[in-house]
Amino acid sequence: MRIFVFLYLLVVPTLLFSQEKKAPKNSLDMNTKYSSITDTVKKKKSLVAKIEQYQIITLEHDSIHVDTSLTIKSAYKQNHLRKDEFGLLPFSNIGQTYNTLQYSLTNFSPYPEIGFSGKHFNYMEADQIRYYSVPTPLTELFFNTTINKGQNVDSFITLNTSKNLNFSIAYKGLRSEGDYINQLVSAGNFRFTTSYFTTDRRYSINAHYAFQDISNEENGGITTPADFESDNKDFKNRQRLQVYLTDAKSFLKGRRLFFDHAFRINSKEGNNNLYVTHQFNYENKFFEYNQATVLSTVGTSPVMRFGESYLTSGINDQTKYERLYNKVGVAYENTLLGKFNFFVDDFRSNYEYGRVIVYPSGDVVPNNLFLQINNFGGQYEYQKNKWNGRFLYSRSITNQSLSNLDAKLRYDYNDKIQFDFRYRNINKLPNNNYNLYQSSYVEYNWSKNFKNEKINSLSASVLTPWLNAEVQYTVLKDHLYFEDVSKPAQAAVNTQIVNPAQYGNAINYLEIKASREFKFGHFALDNTLLYQKVGQSDQILNVPHFVTRNTFYYSSQFFDKALYLQTGVVFNYFTKYYANDYNPVIGEFFVQNKKEIGGYPLFDLFLNARIRQTRFYLKAEHINALFSKSDYYSAPNNPYRDFVIRFGLVWNFFQ
Repeated sequence: MRIFVFLYLLVVPTLLFSQEKKAPKNSLDMNTKYSSITDTVKKKKSLVAKIEQYQIITLEHDSIHVDTSLTIKSAYKQNHLRKDEFGLLPFSNIGQTYNTLQYSLTNFSPYPEIGFSGKHFNYMEADQIRYYSVPTPLTELFFNTTINKGQNVDSFITLNTSKNLNFSIAYKGLRSEGDYINQLVSAGNFRFTTSYFTTDRRYSINAHYAFQDISNEENGGITTPADFESDNKDFKNRQRLQVYLTDAKSFLKGRRLFFDHAFRINSKEGNNNLYVTHQFNYENKFFEYNQATVLSTVGTSPVMRFGESYLTSGINDQTKYERLYNKVGVAYENTLLGKFNFFVDDFRSNYEYGRVIVYPSGDVVPNNLFLQINNFGGQYEYQKNKWNGRFLYSRSITNQSLSNLDAKLRYDYNDKIQFDFRYRNINKLPNNNYNLYQSSYVEYNWSKNFKNEKINSLSASVLTPWLNAEVQYTVLKDHLYFEDVSKPAQAAVNTQIVNPAQYGNAINYLEIKASREFKFGHFALDNTLLYQKVGQSDQILNVPHFVTRNTFYYSSQFFDKALYLQTGVVFNYFTKYYANDYNPVIGEFFVQNKKEIGGYPLFDLFLNARIRQTRFYLKAEHINALFSKSDYYSAPNNPYRDFVIRFGLVWNFFQ
């Protein structure tokens, strides 16, 4: 990783200083040199690039332009994930895992993944990588303070060497000490992307390489919540609170090479076009759990927190995962009918451990799980007038039962009113860590053969100037989850045993979400409200019934409109519920029905400012923690963060 950082620091200045600006002779073209939109002195014939020309492109070829404005929506994204965290409940330190308040934020893929989902919130998947097209080099610098010692940065540059070829390079780094014992977070996300198309658009390609590593010290939560909730001044120093693990650590690392390209068979683009498409994705991941000292301490008593172990010290559980994915297709495009794409794909993965476990009973826990899956399918895309639709269906042709139906439809009534509909029907293979896991802890070893999960989901949303609303109804069958299987005698001595399980009955999930911003003069009130209802015979899928965020703020321009300012207060609240607990050995959340969290308000004060393309953010988070009772948790035994003042900025350069 140090090599990547060195190359990045070496290459970026070279790219910046090598960009010469010359006035173009003819019309505006990316093959000529631009004047930046931020230049203050212009030559008479110099053309200025418009902000709409700085394009951000998704894997599905949807595009938006770079936005340097300061709005309350952009302020919500001033965090480590760089996205709105509504529906997610962060742990006390930056870069730790999140508890999920809004279940619809859960992503579903029909293909089996490595698992360890609690460690993947900061891991950027292939469909989260963005590609670019810019008339002049664009740089963005992101900075945010963390909890105690550390920093959170995300630096990025992209440029087009010609109209046809784009490069981007980015690195996000995090180091945050945290308030509690053994809570240090260190993470890095390196991304390199390139996009190319021929002048006649006959061939095009988007490609990226990503290297990511996420290291978390794991303390397993506090041992005595009564001390935390007592409001004893001695325990306001959170380092004095005892935790279960003082030397445990988890580590997730991944490398990915990805490209998606297409070639048009007919030499000239016409009303009917035929394409050959290919998508390639090679990725390897590595998850490791280390714990030097096996015994924990509660008070003065030794505790086997995760049960008996094969080792007396130096636990080092390692999981290796490798996958190769290829999808080849033929697409027919008609300007009147739309685009038809028929494809076959090949998915191969190997999930591996370094040993085979044989029990005296004859049961065996194998050392690897190899999968090869082939699918065939089709996709139809339609875009004309006010309608935009994408319909995908795929089904396995190998022994595994696997299918995916995803239908999206959008209707743009006008520029300000939009309707979206989506239906998903997924027959999903279990993630690998449900079917196979090995650990030095005796009761954390299993080999299962779970059924496929079946997910049916129907959703609709409307975007208007008066109200944004969405509703989703989901039916889950054969739902997979982790549960606490500790025996009463084990629970009595603070031993936690977690195993995978499958729920045979149906779970019905309903979500209604609405948001609206009211403006009156320089004042505004931004509101987001979420209602959730779960129908189930047992408490398996637990979510709060209500989640709300309300932001009241003042905004205005000063100094002849050179400075734009926002200041106000954010109120967050969710009703009490049996939140899932977190287990660091498996990097997963598990269902528990013993302790409720929630029912407490969270108030944040903020001051945001914008000067040209630079946005500044100052926030006093959870200010009511200064005078309220310490009864706020992100998960049982894992307190939510205390009052903290944080500063951040986002700075864009248009060269």
